[in-house]
Amino acid sequence: MIFFKNRRLYIAYSGVFFMFFILSARLIYLQIISSDHLINESNKRVLRIKSVSESRGMITDRMGRVLAVNVPTTSIWVDPKVVHKCSEMNFDIVKWSALSSILGLSLKKLLCFINQHNLDRFLYLARRIDSAIAEHISQLKLPGVYIQQESKRYYPAGSAAAHLVGVTNVDNQGIEGVEKSFNGWLAGSPKTRLVYQDRLGRVVEDINLLNEGQLSKSIELSIDERLQYVAYHELNNAVNIHKAKSGSVVLIDINTGEILAIANSPSYNPNNFSSIKQSMMRNRAITDVFEPGSTVKPIVIMTALQHDIIKKDSIINTLPYMINGHRIKDVSFNNQLTISEILKKSSNVGVSKLALAMPVSILLNSYLNFGMGQSTNVGLIGENKGKLYSSNRYDSDIERAALSYGYGLMITPLQLARMYAIIGGLSLSRQISIIKLDKSKSIPLISPSSNQIFSKSLMRTVINMMEVTTTSHSGCHQAAIEGYRVAVKTGTIKKVGSQGKYINKYIACTAGIAPVSNPRFALVVVIDDPKNGFYYGGMVSAPVFKSIMSSTLKIMNVDPDCFNNI
Repeated sequence: MIFFKNRRLYIAYSGVFFMFFILSARLIYLQIISSDHLINESNKRVLRIKSVSESRGMITDRMGRVLAVNVPTTSIWVDPKVVHKCSEMNFDIVKWSALSSILGLSLKKLLCFINQHNLDRFLYLARRIDSAIAEHISQLKLPGVYIQQESKRYYPAGSAAAHLVGVTNVDNQGIEGVEKSFNGWLAGSPKTRLVYQDRLGRVVEDINLLNEGQLSKSIELSIDERLQYVAYHELNNAVNIHKAKSGSVVLIDINTGEILAIANSPSYNPNNFSSIKQSMMRNRAITDVFEPGSTVKPIVIMTALQHDIIKKDSIINTLPYMINGHRIKDVSFNNQLTISEILKKSSNVGVSKLALAMPVSILLNSYLNFGMGQSTNVGLIGENKGKLYSSNRYDSDIERAALSYGYGLMITPLQLARMYAIIGGLSLSRQISIIKLDKSKSIPLISPSSNQIFSKSLMRTVINMMEVTTTSHSGCHQAAIEGYRVAVKTGTIKKVGSQGKYINKYIACTAGIAPVSNPRFALVVVIDDPKNGFYYGGMVSAPVFKSIMSSTLKIMNVDPDCFNNI
């Protein structure tokens, strides 16, 4: 009997020992033999690399006025796995119907959307929504639906600077304008940390810093918001009045090469651009090219004077004549004109005769010196460098003649503004900049430089020839400004149609500098396809030039230099 009792005790002890052995062996297997695999599986579920992004840098004008800034906003996301788990136990149709109504979706579409991503653990339902709406959603207390604080970009200048400043997408990455061109500078790069997270994405433990990242930086543009608004407002009015396809304006500080205003019309609202076509968002002042027409005639005159083909008091026969079967004539009939009159009356006959009197390579070299066919390297993505062909392209007399009055080459409004900034700088060519030039805050990509093209005396002579007053009889008189001396050249350019032939559509262009006594600003106004009865540059774009330049001179406190008109 005692043996039987001891036998049962031994069996019990043996069973306990055996179970302990099995558990110990299993523990050794899990903790030692298979530990790497289990740790790896655990890390897949909780170990995450978390990016900590810096707030995107601001964009300001030259006076520190904000053009782009981050503002707090809220997004709604869902964990489909949690939704399915909770819905199986208790599905509150009233609350889910309320959520679908807030999101502007039918309940069926909302649930289908979540079901389609039932293997995901994170899914956005709405981005950048109003805080009041987010609070209402939060009060529903739906399982698996969460609130996330984010930021979105706000543009105080609105449509006036939309094409220049550009926009960001929902992830705060630049997709147009300065936002895209300087995205790396504005966004920086995020810090990355190794962390443990729970199933709701909350950080439980901070393990290690993997990458220090790069701080985001703000950008101070060269533009002046006041001048930008004036330029856009006056241009937009003209485009609407003349029922034009579009228009562009570029204003440059001659002394520094800084762009003070660059505007396009029609524009768009960068704070609500979701329904805007991509074509509406391009910066036409740097992307769209056109034949500059008569606005290049001052360069032909300069080149002819420099190479002693004419003197400043020379007189040219300007009667119509034939070249290669084409009749070269002017808008008004003139028997003969002085060089100054050729420029003032915009004589195609006069400048074509000057061009034919010199090798085409000489004129092309002058165009190149003024930056035609070359990018301004302003740093904005999408800039078109235009087209200026080699001398072989202009082998016939008619092509050389047309080249002298601005046909057979293509430039952008920005390139034309640079050309007139060089003229206003008395042949001093400066690097154009969209960034405010400040040595203590200089940004790579922009390296100001300058070089002399023609003599100052020669440039001054041609500038004086371009000067207009309110009593002038030239087509530029509507660009004259009371109290200031202004040098202006207009152009009326026929457009090329889809078949490669010139059609009865025009570009009205005005380019000039002021004040003549000490040039400070170069301004270009280009209006594409005006359709309200007028299409000449002197009628369409010259009044816009006057309005913008007049406001600029007053806002920038430039003293009048034409005392006879005060």
